Amino acid sequence: MVLTIDIAPDLESSLYAAAAKVGVDPGEYVVETLRQRLRTAIPDVACLSPAETRLFDEINRGLSEGEWSRYRDLTERRREERLTDDEQADLVALSDRLEQLNVRRLELLAELARLRNKSLRQLMDQLGIQPPPVF
Repeated sequence: MVLTIDIAPDLESSLYAAAAKVGVDPGEYVVETLRQRLRTAIPDVACLSPAETRLFDEINRGLSEGEWSRYRDLTERRREERLTDDEQADLVALSDRLEQLNVRRLELLAELARLRNKSLRQLMDQLGIQPPPVF
């Protein structure tokens, strides 16, 4: 790809001087400088190992939008005390599934923490995950 940019004369002089100082072509110097700058600008998520990618994919699995919609509807009906026996059974099944997903999520987070040589608490803090309140 060819990219043409206009730069101020003083910046051009600095560019040529910096490239000469390290003994490279000014074009190569610009490309390497951009490469380094972009590497530090990209969030850590873009640099995940295959194992971390697999773990994050599994960690992010949850109920489908349809299941969440049904869950919200059923919990609202329960609050209003309008839940039928069949709806109660559906709500219990969805709640059990949600609990299983959360247990699995914690197991996967612990595995990710071990992979990154961190404690589970450190990893959760790094990812901005708050533990549920204790009642």
